[in-house]
Amino acid sequence: MSDFALEFLNVSCTFRSRDNAAQRYTAVADTTLRIRAGEFVSVVGPTGCGKSTLLNIGAGLMEPSAGTVKVFGQPLQGINARAGYMFQTEALMPWRSALDNVMAGLQYRGVADGQARQQAQSWLERVGLGGFGDRYPHQLSGGMRKRAALAQVLVLDPDIILMDEPFSALDIQTRQLMENEVLELWAAKKKAVLFITHDLDEAIAMSDRVVVLSAGPGTHPMGEFEIDLPRPRNVAEVRTEPRFVELHRQIWDVLRDEVLKGYAQQLKKVA
Repeated sequence: MSDFALEFLNVSCTFRSRDNAAQRYTAVADTTLRIRAGEFVSVVGPTGCGKSTLLNIGAGLMEPSAGTVKVFGQPLQGINARAGYMFQTEALMPWRSALDNVMAGLQYRGVADGQARQQAQSWLERVGLGGFGDRYPHQLSGGMRKRAALAQVLVLDPDIILMDEPFSALDIQTRQLMENEVLELWAAKKKAVLFITHDLDEAIAMSDRVVVLSAGPGTHPMGEFEIDLPRPRNVAEVRTEPRFVELHRQIWDVLRDEVLKGYAQQLKKVA
């Protein structure tokens, strides 16, 4: 078996304009990125640089225009069945209770209702929602909905977890609680994680490795940084450590110019 859970090998992704087929936009260009089994990798970059596009390619929701995606050494064809995807906005069905939402994926896989319910309840308890299984999404707070969404992904026991800015809408206290919960659950299972975020502090605090993407179009990795902070980590406390501050400075030195380029491009679009 390959040492890598997920590999992007010379991947490019080009979109055609709906109004003019001759107009093309290359979101991702010649990108090679490998995530080892059990490794937590965060990707940071300017707004609109193609981070989510890369995640969608890894999930099999999009096909690259060029290059290859491999899952545990095998070329990816269609949906990545070994990956779970936690979206920026919760994929909770409003007409189903928290428990029913969490067990839905198991039901789609043919697991018997009784067994699916038991596993879903177990995961709700693990994310601190054991007594809220009968609540509907509109009856849950933002943090509770994120916990339910996390359980919805983890109950399927994926080998790869894809996370697209899952905590960006939360207040800072709830966000840090969720970050610590994810790290605790990850440490127990050691799944491969590809985590997309705009927050450099979050990326450093959670990851084994941080990858910096360039501004688009044609985004590609500009640098990779090993995060050698000891584990287990508390995301609030680790930010005060001298090594954290040093890593932040090193990564920001690479990221800063790309953020400014991305911001300038956003201004041009508005103008």
